[in-house]
Amino acid sequence: MDVVKAQYGILSETVKQVSFQGLQGELQSYLESQLAGVQSQARSHLQKSYAVHKTDAKMMDVTGDTDHALLGCRNACGPEEYCNFQMQPSQCQQCTMCPPGFFLVSQCSPNADRICQDRDECLEIPTLCGERVKCLNTPGGFRCLGVSERDISSGLCGHEYFYNQELQECQACSDCDGQPIAVPCSTMSDSVCGVISENVFSKSWSAAVTLPSARSKSSAVFPGLQLSVMGKEGSDLLINRDGSISLHQHGLLWLDHNFALKHSCRNFLQVGVRLSGGSEEEGRDLSGVRVEQPERKHFQGVSVSAAAEVEPNQTLWLLLKSPNQHCNQSKELQLYELGSSAFSLLWLSHDTGAVAMTAQTSTAPHYHGNYRPSFRVATVSDPYVVALTHDSRGIRFTERGIVKFVLQQALYSMGHTCIREGFSLVAYINTNGTNQEVKRSFKSGVNYRDTSITLSATTIVDSGDWLNFEILTPSQCNVRYFGDSSGISMLSLLWIPAAISSSLMATVSRTGLPSGAVRNKPLLFQQVGPDAEHIRLAGTGHQHPQRNFVFQEAGTVNVALTVKLIHSCNVVKLVLHQQGQDRTNSAPLAQQVGGQMPEGSEWTSVGVRASFEVQNGTAIYITLDCIRGRINQITHDEGTNISILWVAA
Repeated sequence: MDVVKAQYGILSETVKQVSFQGLQGELQSYLESQLAGVQSQARSHLQKSYAVHKTDAKMMDVTGDTDHALLGCRNACGPEEYCNFQMQPSQCQQCTMCPPGFFLVSQCSPNADRICQDRDECLEIPTLCGERVKCLNTPGGFRCLGVSERDISSGLCGHEYFYNQELQECQACSDCDGQPIAVPCSTMSDSVCGVISENVFSKSWSAAVTLPSARSKSSAVFPGLQLSVMGKEGSDLLINRDGSISLHQHGLLWLDHNFALKHSCRNFLQVGVRLSGGSEEEGRDLSGVRVEQPERKHFQGVSVSAAAEVEPNQTLWLLLKSPNQHCNQSKELQLYELGSSAFSLLWLSHDTGAVAMTAQTSTAPHYHGNYRPSFRVATVSDPYVVALTHDSRGIRFTERGIVKFVLQQALYSMGHTCIREGFSLVAYINTNGTNQEVKRSFKSGVNYRDTSITLSATTIVDSGDWLNFEILTPSQCNVRYFGDSSGISMLSLLWIPAAISSSLMATVSRTGLPSGAVRNKPLLFQQVGPDAEHIRLAGTGHQHPQRNFVFQEAGTVNVALTVKLIHSCNVVKLVLHQQGQDRTNSAPLAQQVGGQMPEGSEWTSVGVRASFEVQNGTAIYITLDCIRGRINQITHDEGTNISILWVAA
């Protein structure tokens, strides 16, 4: 039985194999026949298509356009163009320029575009972000992972790179592809390409300043009295309303306020500038100067200056304060009318590449003699270009440019030598470890009084230079220096690229100094320092040699003048005049006054500051006027000087 079962199994397997082989053979025959049919149809279709192409080729031969048909573009492409075959129909297109941060692989040809490849900064410079910081390559730049935005904005990107705040990475600066560079690349912004004269770089605005009505609700000097700015109703830059200034545009501001008054308050007064609104709702004080308690009734003139980065909807206020309540506006205050330009401002566009900085001086807890102030940065628009030195006693610059600065320092002094000799504030530029004096100002001394000393000037700086200051006081004169958030001890400055600005410095001439009963006597000057491209002091052969400063291109100008003198005038007045191209008629631009000298003082000073617009050929000059008295002496070696800043319009 077992043998029968085994034979039956073998027979069954044989039948299955024969049936499967037969089915497989039939299936293979069917597939081969179908494949042969498909191949026959394909040959027929290819033959038809080839015949059509032959016909088209013959038709093109007849018209004579065979070459253009092969290239794909009907018209020949230009020298900086290539034929793009990807378009239907093919067209000539401009060759691609390699963007910043890419390098050229192959040049543009008639049939192919230029090929650019991203530069891998992380691979080229392994220590680009430091040893412990990972570098990530990005198209056209790089990113340092784990590094704060503040550190990168301080200059970590390096030369020919800027920090793109939107992408939060370092990007290569644009080279402008042969176009003129209007504003060079900085640490926080790319290059601006174009022609300088086509951009609006600077503007000026001026106004008169008065006391508000004694009947107004805000007439109290304590804790603060708003002065009324009475200027033009408005412009595209700002609008003047309710005695304040509301700004319309982003930019950088430099402002000057010439202020003179009599007061019989029991303590000092403080005049300053406040910026409020925008992103800073509470506002901040930009500057402040103290007008000391007088020994007797006479006008005291002070000039307040400040720099700031501003934005639309911010408001500027001029404030007069008293530290106590024993001061009444209607009885104790009397302003001297300084005309329609007592307040002036210079506005700079961000396209200039200028940088604004403010820094507070530290409070000295002890009495000092000579003093070198140290600083703490309050605001700075580009911390790479302008920054404090390692000891915080100076401001370092990383690029060449023109610097406009003002230092206002509040102090309290004791000692009769303070009155007799007074104080001097000196600004130095340190180059390669050597200090060179830029300008100095003088302030009459006081005894057991609060007062301020201030200095404003313009100078040229190179990469690596730093600006520092020193206050010189007499021996046996004890002085305390103050600084707080009210702006009473503040350094403000603007750094402007040298490509769009010029500066000129001059001191009063040794010859022709006015003396005696002086009425509207022009001051003569002699230039110190290098020549300026856009400003010159009139020389021999000019109608008014050594008197006129002549501008050789349209722009916006800021002037700061200080005169150190001995006089017995009831009022001594400085007036800045402007003369047109015809050199015949002149008009006053700004003025400032000083009163009788404090009893016991050897010297005193008076100064004026202003911003205004000029044209090619415009000239300015200064006159000195003594009312009821005489001029005895004007110093020509130090303390009497003028600095002029010109910025392209």
